[in-house]
Formats: sequence, structure tokens, C-alpha cells
Amino acid sequence: MHLTRSRAAVLSAVSAVLLAIAIIDAPAQGNFDDVVIKTHHVAGNVHMLEGSGGNIGVSAGEDGILIVDDQFKPLAGKIRAALQGIKKGDLRFVLNTHFHGDHVGGNEVFGRDATIVAHDNVRRRLSTRTESSRGTREPAPKEAWPVITFDHSVSIHFNGERIEVLHVPSGHTDGDSIIFFTGSNVVHMGDQMFSGLFPFVDTEGGGSLKGYTDNVAAVIARVPDDVKVIPGHGPISTIKELKEFHGMLIETAAIVEKKIKAGATLDTIKAEGLPGWESWSWQFISTERWIESLHASLTLSAAAGK
Repeated sequence: MHLTRSRAAVLSAVSAVLLAIAIIDAPAQGNFDDVVIKTHHVAGNVHMLEGSGGNIGVSAGEDGILIVDDQFKPLAGKIRAALQGIKKGDLRFVLNTHFHGDHVGGNEVFGRDATIVAHDNVRRRLSTRTESSRGTREPAPKEAWPVITFDHSVSIHFNGERIEVLHVPSGHTDGDSIIFFTGSNVVHMGDQMFSGLFPFVDTEGGGSLKGYTDNVAAVIARVPDDVKVIPGHGPISTIKELKEFHGMLIETAAIVEKKIKAGATLDTIKAEGLPGWESWSWQFISTERWIESLHASLTLSAAAGK
């Protein structure tokens, strides 16, 4: 079968997915008064804060406090209180896994006191005006911009361990970093993992389904079997859940690709669903929206001859 859908048509098909999760780029939305920040010990010096938005990784020790991502700006006070509940000390570093507002909304507050570190593309996207199907994103305030950026990787020696910040090829976005706490044996995946949930692949933000899948496989090949995993969304996980997530990416893509090649329309594929994977559907990425995302990505890849 030859796929002939135009790029514009494909992008139109995926726009419903992007609009459905517009809160990712709109940290001012919503009422955060009732949000409770929950603290979970992961391993060693590493903890996880759960609230609203992406999970926050925390290194707390004699050198002070380092966090990975910082959720939404209105939660900054609650996050700061939760950090002091883990260990009294100064917040020294903020590491951003990517540029979405549910992960970097607190930069504007925490960047006044701490050093923000991220991939080059995160600073570029936070510091410039961009257009997408979700509307116009104005530059974030200067306090929210990363002040230390890197191309491939950077290491921070903090609280008795080397914390490696590794940029991975375009996956969730074009600025994703995976954080390895090498002494505590913990990896923070950012939104390169939604534990037990269908993920969001932000193609307009430079993301790629193939890159996303390959990045997860690369982490699985690198980490030991007893690693603790902090996903961007979902509970603290293990290598088992990470492998299950990778398997979901492979198998659901294969289901949709087979149906595309057999001539099925998007509406037909959505109506037939993804048998066996229903439990992965959630508020922002339902089964139908995940199918739309897969269909758009696979059609674009086929059109490009990849």
C-alpha cells in the first residue's frame, strides 16, 4: 500500500491530541489550592515529589538540594515546603528534563535562587516566541531560562554522587534529558516514560515516535535490573514497568501500522481500539488519542520513507 496523505492532513489529525493536553503549555490554568505535594523516598539521597504535573526528583544531602523539574508556578511554595520537610538546606540546582509547562512552570520562582540546567533546546524554546496548533507561546520570564546548557551531556557532582544529565535524540520533544543518579541507582526519565499510561509524543515540539521508542530501549540496555525509575507521570517504577512501557510502544504501534497497511481508515482503527491495552488510557491520552498519535506518526514516517 502507498500512503498518500499530505503532511498537512497528518498534522491536522494529531492536532486533537495536542489541544487535549494544552495544559502542558499553560501552567497558569487551573486551581492549585487543593493540590497536596506528596513525598516519596526512592533510594539513597533521592526522593520524589508528587503533586500536579510532572514528578519532581530530589537529591537532598550535605551539599544542599537539587531538583529535577518543578511542576507549575502556583505550586512553588508548597514544593519549597516539601523540600524543607525532606532536609533543611538551600536549593542549589534545578534540572529540566524538557520545556513543557507542567515540568518547568516553577522555574520562574526557583530560578531566582538556584542554577537552572537543561539542554540547549529547552533554553531556546523557553526564551523565544513560538507558534503551534496549540496557539502562541510567549517567551518565559528570563528568570525561568536555563543558565547552564549543554549539547550532549553534563555531570553534576552533588551530595556524594555523580548526577549525569544525558540528552537523548528527539523523542518526547527535541530537548529531552534523562537523569542518572549514579550512586543511588535511580533514573529520572522525564516524559520519556509515563508509567502504565499512554504517553504524549510532541511532534510539534520536535518529538518522534521512533526516537521515543529507541530512547526507552537505550535506557533499558544501560541500567541495572535493580534500578529505581522515576517516570515523568505515574508511580515510582522498576525495570519491569519500564520494559512493559517499551513493549506497549512497540506492540500498539505494530497494531496500528498493520491496519494502515491493510487499508483501514483512522476512524475504523479508532473504533476497533487497542484490545488488551485499555487500562493504559487516562485523562489526557485516551486510547483514541493514542491511536491518533500513532497513526499520524506512522503515516508521516511512511511518507518520508523511514
